Amino acid sequence: MKRIATIAEMKAACRQVARTGKTLGFVATMGALHEGHLSLVRASESRCDVTAVSIFVNPLQFGPAEDLDKYPRTLERDAALLEQLGADFLFMPGVEEMYPQGAQTYVLVEELSNKLDGASRPGHFRGVATVVAKLFEIVRPDFAFFGQKDAAQVAVLRKLANDLDMDVEIVVCPIVRERDGLAMSSRNAYLTSEQRQQALVLHRSLLRVQTAVEQGEHDSAKLIEIGKQAITEEAGARLDYFAIVDPDTLDSVADVSRGALVAVAAYVGATRLIDNILVTASPQ
Repeated sequence: MKRIATIAEMKAACRQVARTGKTLGFVATMGALHEGHLSLVRASESRCDVTAVSIFVNPLQFGPAEDLDKYPRTLERDAALLEQLGADFLFMPGVEEMYPQGAQTYVLVEELSNKLDGASRPGHFRGVATVVAKLFEIVRPDFAFFGQKDAAQVAVLRKLANDLDMDVEIVVCPIVRERDGLAMSSRNAYLTSEQRQQALVLHRSLLRVQTAVEQGEHDSAKLIEIGKQAITEEAGARLDYFAIVDPDTLDSVADVSRGALVAVAAYVGATRLIDNILVTASPQ
């Protein structure tokens, strides 16, 4: 695996892949890799000739009171994991490399960026869209792999790639969970053992909604109340949002008859966690 720190070198390496006619897969991460990230790398390797991974803790997507400074950074461990998996390139630029002094250009996907996590974290998706647009231009991948856990991010990036006519296919891979159902996240490292148990309420709330749908309840308002009720039963959790939306537009849907994204965000202690499921109503 080749480690690369500069944009110029990464561009050169990726353009060489294109010249040879090989397909290039790309996984963008902020490091602190877990099995969720590694599943994306495996997906790329199964589909593409060459796989590139980036590790960059992007300051633009963190708000002033968020966890940029304490976000886990485990570069050597991450690099060893990627080496074991057989990744071809690891791009690990510094902040000054990605955002040189005087940079003034940002990318904003207007409406989508203000929904779900965008409503709770103003400016977050502007930061995500900006860094991903830059990474897509640097790497120019044929396929880019993202996790379903970040469902709002997926919607934003699909719209970004479509609106800007980017020649990349966004591939969405399933959520990877711990054995007890907790969605894998780098921020799980912040949780105490007690909070780790409390965090299970996110998945539990989604399962209750899924069960209700399977039993014939299609009204989104009623399903949201079922989900919210589950969260209130866990004293250690504080709800941010519980929503049922169209997975592409992130607009609320009145019922789930044609399928929907059920998404939840909640704080456990000081840690904000997200989770979601896609539900499809059974024909009556």
